[in-house]
Formats: sequence, C-alpha cells, structure tokens
Amino acid sequence: MEVINTIAALKSLLGPKKLAQQKIALVPTMGALHKGHVSLIRIAQRHADVVVCSIFVNPTQFTDPKDLEKYPRPLEHDMAMLKESGCNVVFMPSVKEMYPEPETWHIDLGPAEFLLEGEFRKGHYQGVTQIVKKLFDAVEPDTAFFGQKDFQQVLMIENMVAHFKLPVKIITCPIVREEDGLAMSSRNIHLNAEDRKHAVVLSEALYHVKEFFDNNCKTQEGIKKEKLPALEDVAKRMISRTPGVELDYFVIVSGHTLMPPTDSYGLGLVALVAAKVGETRLIDNMILS
Repeated sequence: MEVINTIAALKSLLGPKKLAQQKIALVPTMGALHKGHVSLIRIAQRHADVVVCSIFVNPTQFTDPKDLEKYPRPLEHDMAMLKESGCNVVFMPSVKEMYPEPETWHIDLGPAEFLLEGEFRKGHYQGVTQIVKKLFDAVEPDTAFFGQKDFQQVLMIENMVAHFKLPVKIITCPIVREEDGLAMSSRNIHLNAEDRKHAVVLSEALYHVKEFFDNNCKTQEGIKKEKLPALEDVAKRMISRTPGVELDYFVIVSGHTLMPPTDSYGLGLVALVAAKVGETRLIDNMILS
C-alpha cells in the first residue's frame, strides 16, 4: 500500500498504470473509517485493477466550523484498516495541496440541492461537489464508489458528473449496518451509551416503513400513493416519541428528484430520515421500490 500526499506524485504513480490500460477505482473518504468504508473498497476491487482511497477532511463542505473541528481523525486506525482491506493507494493531501489558492465554486446541481440535507446544511453540496471534482481531476478514475447512506450526496455527485460530462462511472454501494440495525457512520463515535440505544429508532422506523410498504402499498397497477403520507406520519411518531431524539425530517420521495412521487407506478421510491440524537446528527435511508 502506497501513501501519497501530492497530486503530482499521484499522477506520476498512476500514469503508467493507465498507459497499461489498468482500471482505476476511487473511494473518497474523510477518514474515521469503519466497516462501511471497507465494504466500498472490497466492491471497488471487483471493478478495478488499482483501488485508490482518499482521506481528506474537506473544509468547504462544513457549514458549522465546530463540526469541522471535532470531526474524528484516527489516522493510525484508518491506515491499519486500509492495509488490511488490500487498498493499493492512499491519497492523503493537505488542505494547501487541494486548495492552493482561494477560489469560488458554484454549479447548478438542480432543485434537489436545496431539499432535505440541503435545507439544513446550506451550501453543503457545493462544498462536496467541489472537492469530489478535485479528487476526480487528481485520480482520473474509471469508477468511483460511494455509500448509499449518503443518498442525497450521491445524487448531487451524479449531477456534478453530468454537468462536467466527466468520464467516470458512479457506483452506489449498500448501507452497512451494526447488528442492531444502526447504519454505520463516522459520527457514531460521538454517541454516548444512552444515545446509542436511542439511535436505533431511525433504522427501526425505516424497516417498519419498508415492511408496511411491501405488504400494503404495492399493487399490480402500481403504488398506492395515497397511503404514503400516513406511513410517513407513523414513522415520525415512532422517532419523535423516543427520548433524546429530535427529528429533522422523515420523507418518502422519488430517488431521482427527492420530491413526492408523481408517476402512477412510484418507481425508485426511497425513505430518508435525519435526526439529532443527543448532540449528534444522524442520517439514514431505505430504498422502497
């Protein structure tokens, strides 16, 4: 496993591999790795000859400076996980390397940018797409792998790729969960014992919605859309009555637009949830159809 800190060194390393027509995969991360990240690397290994994992805590996507400051950075732990996973290259640049000069960035990511997470974290997805574009320019991957847990983020990155007509295929990988159902997240480290117990309600609500949806909302003619608002309400009540959990949203929407479904078949529906558990904000989702 090679650890690279500069774009020039990365291009020097990957250049001959590209000339040899080896496929390059990128797994972008902000570190604080867990089994979910390892699953991305494992899937990437099936699609490419060389897997590059980036570790970079990107300052432009944090809307709260305190959030940036307290973001976990367990480097020794991360390196051990990456080595064990069989990652080939770790790209770990400095902020100065990625942002050598002050710059402005704003692209049209479509109306979905301002919904859900975009409403709670204004400007967040501009920062996300800014750094992902820089990573794509540095690595020039054939494929890039992202976790489904950040569903809206993946949608925004796909929109950015379309905007610039980049020759990279985005692959979304399934959510990896703890035994009790909680979605794995770097933020889980901030949960105390009590919060950790309460946080499970997010996945419990999603599983309840999925089961009810499969049994009561599907017909041969399509989806019974009229049942979805009541189903959302049931999930909201489940979460809101849990101590220490403050719900931001629970919605059932089209996975393409993040808006309520308009077609009669309700294809591509996803349930998305965000809540503050104690002092830690968590997100989760489940694909329904």
